[in-house]
Amino acid sequence: MTAPHGRGLLHLAAALDQQAAFDAASYVGPAQLAERGGLDFVTLGDTFARPGPDALAVLSRVAPATRRIGLVPTVTTTHTEPFHVQAAVATLDWVSRGRAGWQLDVSTTEGEARLFGRRHAAPADALWREAGEIAEVAARLWDSWEDDAEIRDEATGRFVDRDKLHHVDFRGATFFVKGPSIVPRPPQGHPVRVVDATEGPARRVAARYADVALVRVVGPAQARAVRAELRDAAAKFGRDPDTLRVLGSLVVDLGDGERAAEPGHGGGGPRQTAQGPLYRGGPVDLAELIAAWHASEAVDGFHLAPVEPHRDLERLVNGTVALLQHRGLFRTFYPGSTLREHLGLARPANQYAMTGGAS
Repeated sequence: MTAPHGRGLLHLAAALDQQAAFDAASYVGPAQLAERGGLDFVTLGDTFARPGPDALAVLSRVAPATRRIGLVPTVTTTHTEPFHVQAAVATLDWVSRGRAGWQLDVSTTEGEARLFGRRHAAPADALWREAGEIAEVAARLWDSWEDDAEIRDEATGRFVDRDKLHHVDFRGATFFVKGPSIVPRPPQGHPVRVVDATEGPARRVAARYADVALVRVVGPAQARAVRAELRDAAAKFGRDPDTLRVLGSLVVDLGDGERAAEPGHGGGGPRQTAQGPLYRGGPVDLAELIAAWHASEAVDGFHLAPVEPHRDLERLVNGTVALLQHRGLFRTFYPGSTLREHLGLARPANQYAMTGGAS
């Protein structure tokens, strides 16, 4: 199925965040609903700045209760060990059979730093440079096992071919990792990397490392400019810009029903709020907004954060998504099983197997 205007099909994602919800089971139903709508992935935020469940652990619980939808927890790279981060994300990819991603984030406050007691807070620029290095070493560690490194030969007692394990010997500004990983190479090769590229320090990391960049913008012209900037920067880093998906991030409040709005700007918005660009209106006008932005090549799709998780997600899936499917702008079924397949991204080749790197 090909979308009108010569553009590819939309990519759609939704946030599962809930206030004061510590029972992992409460996230299962919303994830299953998003999966019934064919969404590419769901996200679950996390931060050291406030109490809440560990997003990666919660989505590991959601994984066996879902079959196709991608699962993207926020993983804060500041104060956490890069080796442990990559192993946990790789494990989520194994548990979900190739549906894992991770949204990189940093921790900038002294209060958060005191939770760990190992170092003081640092400027955002430095922390995002460190996050980029962690994205790089994670990819190397995921490649430190070649795809056929596991032998599992009971007769000889050999579990792994040591010639197909590789030391990464990566030295960053704040850490050193020798490797190899303790987790075999993930099903996707590299789980999908997501970065909120709204702010300047994160934008460079997104252009260099992200598979999906999220941008909080209030209009298609602004979105188009940011998307062009990200694609140009990706090309300068030697990447094919077509391997970067740029999604507009909107907070959505679908509780007011349909209401008069400017063409293509459902609900009289979006408008900037402290939580980010907010759309308030009905599912029909939201579908119009999404279709208009996509047709104008402002974004490759949208990441939508419901104001009221259960109510708004249900209206999003059964209203907005159904309308976009009817217009041929969004999938009616998953053509593949991995998150990379949903996003139209190839499985990366193993850099050590390609170069024959020494173990």
